[in-house]
Amino acid sequence: MKYLKYDISKTKSGGAVMENTNVAKIFGEDVFNDTVMQERLPKKTYQKLRKIIDEGGEIDIDTADVIAHEMKEWAIEKGATHFAHWFQPLTGLTAEKDDSFISVPLKSGKVLMTFSGKELIKGEPDGSSFPSGGLRSTFEARGYTVWDATSPAFIRHDAAGATLCIPTAFSSYNGEALDQKTPLLRSMQVICEQSVRLLHLFGNEGATRVTPSVGGEQEYFLVDAEKFKQRKDLIYTGRTLFGSMPAKGQELDDHYFGTIRQRVAGFMKEVNEELWRVGVPSKTQHNEVAPAQHELAPIFAEANVAVDHNQIIMQTLKRVACRHGLKCLLNEKPFDGVNGSGKHNNWSLTSNEGKNLLDPGKTPHENTQFLLVLTCILKAVDENADLLRESAADPGNDHRLGANEAPPAIISVFLGSQLEDVINQIIKEGTASHSIKGGHLNSGVTSLPNFRKDATDRNRTSPFAFTGNKFEFRMVGSRDSLASPNIVLNTIVADAFAQACDILEKSDNFEEDVVKLIAQYAKEHQRIIYNGDGYSDEWVKEAEKRGLPNIKSMVEAIPSLVSDKAIKLFGKYGVYNEAELQARAEIKYENYSKAINIEARAMSDIASKLILPAVTGYTKTLAETVLALQQIGADFDVQMDDLNQVNDLLRAAKKALAILQEDIEAAAGKEEGEEQARYFKFTVTEAMENLREPVDELEMIVDKSVWPMPSYGDLMFEV
Repeated sequence: MKYLKYDISKTKSGGAVMENTNVAKIFGEDVFNDTVMQERLPKKTYQKLRKIIDEGGEIDIDTADVIAHEMKEWAIEKGATHFAHWFQPLTGLTAEKDDSFISVPLKSGKVLMTFSGKELIKGEPDGSSFPSGGLRSTFEARGYTVWDATSPAFIRHDAAGATLCIPTAFSSYNGEALDQKTPLLRSMQVICEQSVRLLHLFGNEGATRVTPSVGGEQEYFLVDAEKFKQRKDLIYTGRTLFGSMPAKGQELDDHYFGTIRQRVAGFMKEVNEELWRVGVPSKTQHNEVAPAQHELAPIFAEANVAVDHNQIIMQTLKRVACRHGLKCLLNEKPFDGVNGSGKHNNWSLTSNEGKNLLDPGKTPHENTQFLLVLTCILKAVDENADLLRESAADPGNDHRLGANEAPPAIISVFLGSQLEDVINQIIKEGTASHSIKGGHLNSGVTSLPNFRKDATDRNRTSPFAFTGNKFEFRMVGSRDSLASPNIVLNTIVADAFAQACDILEKSDNFEEDVVKLIAQYAKEHQRIIYNGDGYSDEWVKEAEKRGLPNIKSMVEAIPSLVSDKAIKLFGKYGVYNEAELQARAEIKYENYSKAINIEARAMSDIASKLILPAVTGYTKTLAETVLALQQIGADFDVQMDDLNQVNDLLRAAKKALAILQEDIEAAAGKEEGEEQARYFKFTVTEAMENLREPVDELEMIVDKSVWPMPSYGDLMFEV
């Protein structure tokens, strides 16, 4: 595969000569998609597979053999030598075991290339070393991967060659979900069932399937690979543990949507082409707020496909960055003092007839079905804010959420002025009689056209915002899987729909009772609606008055997973059983402790072996300067002040380092699980901050030639 699609020969203007890319021609060329299936599969086989994809069901082995053969032939034509069951264990990453297509060598010395239906449908990776949270003993190694036919197979091209990747679910020998995909598919099934029930209430008998659609915006940083190699903190943890802000950060807002640097543009071009080839509809690219920060956004897809696409996006960003001498940072907070990175999860519901259940229409006050859907979602979010917050919890997000760059840790819903007005009318009058119109925008420039503007503005400080025909959940961390928030969203909204249907299906006067129920839900859950500034201190106080939870850290969020409410909710719909929830809570505590332990140990190592020795050497230089000036009778007050200042900070750093090392040792003695995680959160991280403070001050004083690693300015501005 030819990766670089530009000619480095220069034009007269000094720019690179770029090859044209025919997007329509290359899009999906490495995907075993519906078009390929129709072309290659026998008609009856295709129809069987299509029915399973659309309606569910098991595939018989004879049909699977036919599909596997054609999939193999297609993959080999694309250059593939191996196939892999591509799955998403509870590491947050993807995993696979690559097998070649070769079978037992023939007497002639040749080999056959084979791929059976059994190999397509089921794999058996060693499951012993993946996180299981106690669901499996270490010695119990058997796990199963099962083909997810609803997400198409694709060919990945990389340094290993071409590999046929088959999206799969991953479960234990006893059937517990050991992955992100299995509960996601369960939740999609639940939201489908309850949404169809709701649509049937309104006489829409043609609705047989409702699918959650997701669009995941991906933020990331790019830094020079050579500078990355000189930062042990980035290598070990993905974020800088030390670092002072340069003279210029993001204050001028000149990076946001600014002209993309040519090196980055070349990287983005190659990323897009790779994504388009595997069917990821990469749509938007731009510079984000912080220097060296960027964003990529695809077009919406069905939830499980969108989750797969996002994993492909993250892998592609990292892989292509290496080929351009760059490193892609997906940690939520790689640099202190500038914006961190998130992953905005845009969520909506679409019926098999192509109708979006979150489309309010031109007159939302008259759209009873939409108002019921809307108030059910308000109910779902209000009653389960803790679960939604937990779905976006990770160690990196603890540094990001609540800062002036990301939503606060308090869950609230932004509706915009139009829908908020409709809800207020319903609360006061029991029904709504009008909707605010958007009006026209007049720029005051005669050469620019006037145009109709939207009825409501947007609110980037809201964690859960209605943006026209979808909800945007803005809290998700940039390196996290999109599965977790969508599992929660699908399940809590399905539950709200189910409760509404239980009431309305018994109604003798549907039109009257549905209006009453909408008004009831609006009144009971209006506290979750907030259209103001989510960054303000006033909102924190107001949220407390309203009784909204303010869960500030991952450690404080995890208990919601194993609450009686959560166990009952997820168990009722078969999304998670109690053992699966307990396992996930245990894994999250363990992951948090391990992540902070690695950061703390890396910090200790860098400080003791790199920074403090460099500063000690610098004090020697200062002391020698003082002595030299003293010997010739010159004034040395300024140099002595510098020496004293550096010595004081060095002393403070050494003291803070000793405390951190003691805390790391003490943490190892804590009981694994919640106790240890809380110790890392409330003791170790404080010690880390206390060490960072004097070290960052030293960086601003010590000669740059002496400082042992690249600065923030080197990393963020020299790309």
